[in-house]
Amino acid sequence: MKIAITGASGFVGTALTRQLLDAEHEVTGLGTSDSHPLQSVANFTWISADTTLAGSWQAAVSQADAVVNLAGRTIFKRWSRAYKKQIVDSRILTTRNIVSVLNGEDKTLITTSAVGYYGSRGDQVLAEDSPPGSDFLARLAVDWEEAALDAEKQGVRVAIMRFGVVLGVGGGALAQMVPAFRKFAGGPLGSGRQWFPWIHMNDLVAAIQFLLERQSARGPYNFCSPEAVRQKDFARALGAALGRPAVVPAPSLALRLMMGEVAGVLLASQHVRPDRLIADGFNFCFEDVDRALADLVVNHD
Repeated sequence: MKIAITGASGFVGTALTRQLLDAEHEVTGLGTSDSHPLQSVANFTWISADTTLAGSWQAAVSQADAVVNLAGRTIFKRWSRAYKKQIVDSRILTTRNIVSVLNGEDKTLITTSAVGYYGSRGDQVLAEDSPPGSDFLARLAVDWEEAALDAEKQGVRVAIMRFGVVLGVGGGALAQMVPAFRKFAGGPLGSGRQWFPWIHMNDLVAAIQFLLERQSARGPYNFCSPEAVRQKDFARALGAALGRPAVVPAPSLALRLMMGEVAGVLLASQHVRPDRLIADGFNFCFEDVDRALADLVVNHD
């Protein structure tokens, strides 16, 4: 297929680009970076562009068989009013610009959302048909998904990926957590009782390919491991993989003082299940958190 990826130079985008090229697809990557680490690889074209603005980059999107929309500013940065606007615009405006040039039943849009859609829900088990929350990230996710689903009016197949915490090598959550654990300063966040939805990068990339190839796949899919864990159990597993204790907690008050409103993301409890991926026949390689962290931390240390 001819596949366009927005946000292709990010943590997930780079891994996905590599996987799709290995599968011999023709890939066009788009993003704000001046260059891409894979731009010399055959069948890959890099376009540097601000996708929140309409422009010539949209031609590559309109010519693709499928678009994977991964664009969006990181949420793991202190939120000022101005930065919250950047978080919103990078997602909503990019999605609208993509949708405006897509049409036809032969087109596919696979777009990102997040488990933040559900808000913090304690011990409630959350499937794809659970209602949304009402906080900033939940409202953003609802608007983001609605912007993508507008493409259905033009005959485009739309599937939505609600990401949990993505665990991979060289970035993401582990890049933030591992240094503290190595210094014997790692441990649970807040009470540690909150549910922590996670997914191994290999499973995430494989699930994206699964949705690309499955023509009946439409609507929201939770991208997280079937094995739900509490945050304190995740911290224990990460400490064990690193050969370090996980006994230094980060109190909720300290997190809120240090990080402001974004601390709520780290303290949220979301017991999310990937029911639709499982029902459609997707097989996870990394369901167990100990095995996943051993692969990421030990095998790629």
